[in-house]
Amino acid sequence: MPIAIPAKVKVDVKGSKVNVEGPKGKLNLDMPRRTSLKVEGDKIVVSRDGDDAEAKAMHGLGRALLNNMVKGVTDGFMKKLEINGVGFKAVVQGKVVNLSLGYSHPVNYPIPDQIKVTVEENTKVTIEGPDKQLVGLVASEIRAYYPPEPYKGKGVKYSDEKIIRKEGKTVQ
Repeated sequence: MPIAIPAKVKVDVKGSKVNVEGPKGKLNLDMPRRTSLKVEGDKIVVSRDGDDAEAKAMHGLGRALLNNMVKGVTDGFMKKLEINGVGFKAVVQGKVVNLSLGYSHPVNYPIPDQIKVTVEENTKVTIEGPDKQLVGLVASEIRAYYPPEPYKGKGVKYSDEKIIRKEGKTVQ
């Protein structure tokens, strides 16, 4: 299935290396083995050499990665996190996210290049960028500092995540 190239996106192919440039940034990729691609007008066509399981898997992987690159440089990707807990908050200071998560020390997370982090109301963190994998990685690493716990719901969670609450011990 060909990948449509929007008008604002420039795709450059050199052997198995692909560079995609658009309004949101630049991304590059080494195509997986046993795949090749060519640009035909305003479409990218990914092809494979063979019909065995590995070639089919690499073909699907390469096409999905390229499609995510084109979407990323056009629209970008976004993840939202929510921080719950008394005194829990986040602040962006330059290229560092400063998290107060109930520990005796503040947690500082350095923001990678091409990623934009914004904080609203001290508890709503938005992570944006052109690289889907990097946006997800940053979100999961920030969440890993204090994952939500099931008794009071304190911690860092994805905005669409449901926390299954448990009942505490009862005194008899």
